[in-house]
Amino acid sequence: SGNSLLVQFDSCPLWVIRAMLIKEYRVCMPLTVEEYRVGQLYMIAKHSHEQTQHGEGVEVVHNEERRHPVHGVGQYTEKKIHLSSRLPSWVRAAVPKIFYVTEKAWNFYPLTLTEYTCSFVPRLTIEIRTRYEDNNGCTENALSLSVEEVQQREVDCVDIAYDTFPEKHYVREEDCRHFKSKKTGRGPLKPDWQSDTEPIMCSYKVVKVHFGVWGLQTRVESFIHRSIRDILLVGHRQAFAWIDSWHGELTC
Repeated sequence: SGNSLLVQFDSCPLWVIRAMLIKEYRVCMPLTVEEYRVGQLYMIAKHSHEQTQHGEGVEVVHNEERRHPVHGVGQYTEKKIHLSSRLPSWVRAAVPKIFYVTEKAWNFYPLTLTEYTCSFVPRLTIEIRTRYEDNNGCTENALSLSVEEVQQREVDCVDIAYDTFPEKHYVREEDCRHFKSKKTGRGPLKPDWQSDTEPIMCSYKVVKVHFGVWGLQTRVESFIHRSIRDILLVGHRQAFAWIDSWHGELTC
């Protein structure tokens, strides 16, 4: 159902399911939450266009207003994302060429709920709950996790300026240690910039990975989390480095 993020494994034997892997990524940005929203829309549009040009794009299945019993009125979107060429070789060898990921997203900004499922691996589900706050990542339970979930989670603070960066994605003009915005005067970001930068906001992302296939759980889940972290790092660096292209634009 489009109104639920519940995942059921009725067809999956209990002995193949182990403890859920939960990570909370905290990504600070030298922006306000409202500025981030504009930058996020710009980034989505830009990357969707680039993917289409490369022959692997995003197919929008649903895009409509929905009412959530807790969060009120928001926007529900369902997309098919064709990404087969981006998979690692050991996965590509096992999946068909017509391969896509389904994204279901509920946007109640500054809260979003997103679920990913795979056309070829029906027992793989990724749930991402995100909240954006105007602070430097100091909220200990921004997404109201249960006591059990807090005990299970691993907090990973992503530094857009100083974390190890995938060499294949490195562009000096997007290096936050050197970039300075002409429009806003923000940057470059110095060591420990999160402690004294104004404005500052944080994207809190709780990621839950479910993979009910015995023997591949650890490998697949590790690959997924490495990929998610790289995507967060690259995407947020670009969002700041491209600020002069989107800052001051309207959200509508």
